Amino acid sequence: MHVIVTGGSSGIGLEVARIYACRGARVSIIARTAAMLESAVVDLRSTGKADIRCENADVANDSEISRAVDACEAAFGPCDVLVASAGMVEPAFFDQQSQSDFSRQIDVNLLGTANAVRSVYAGMKIRGQGAIMIVSSGAALIGIPGYTAYCASKSALTGFAEALQAESVGDGVTISLCFPPDTETPQFERELAKRPAQARALMGAAPPWKANAVAEKIVRGIDRRSKKVYFGFSITGLGLFGPLVKPFVAAWFSRRR
Repeated sequence: MHVIVTGGSSGIGLEVARIYACRGARVSIIARTAAMLESAVVDLRSTGKADIRCENADVANDSEISRAVDACEAAFGPCDVLVASAGMVEPAFFDQQSQSDFSRQIDVNLLGTANAVRSVYAGMKIRGQGAIMIVSSGAALIGIPGYTAYCASKSALTGFAEALQAESVGDGVTISLCFPPDTETPQFERELAKRPAQARALMGAAPPWKANAVAEKIVRGIDRRSKKVYFGFSITGLGLFGPLVKPFVAAWFSRRR
């Protein structure tokens, strides 16, 4: 089995790669920062598995991610599982955020995911098998102050995934979508320092999940061919009963302001 993980140099992506490496899969990780990629490969090979490789690419650049996937498949064979985990967040109120910071989140989180999926999807259809897991966020399920770009980019992945699920019926390709909660990653530490007080109030004081726990649930979802994977009571409630729940959340939040 050949597993490709974007955003695989740290956080959730690295832990997903570790699980598959421990299972004996051939694992390719793709990310932007060469030094972090090389460190991640050393880390993953410490599991005793040698079939680990990396490629440097920005998922927002379609030609870069296409080249990287081609190189991975040339080395390890066709992609059997893609975990599109690469993403970014830059909290700021809409009227205080630069256009470039807003657009960059859309480019990486939405278009970057689509670029990664595009790079493997046609081949999976031809072979009649494959699994794609799109990593969204709990923030896709409700609007959060200070996260206009992030919520927009992550919620758009729901429409993308659901449409692709409909298109792939009968093709042997499983399209899955997951909604992780706050997770202990290097990116989360940077984000937390910029998180507005209003967002903290809405999101509550629930402790972040460990990255390996999130990764385990993601991989179980892939194993089970689950269409959607939710995490914890709050996110599951929003995912299943959002239209009923969100008016009450909005009313509660408005009274706190």
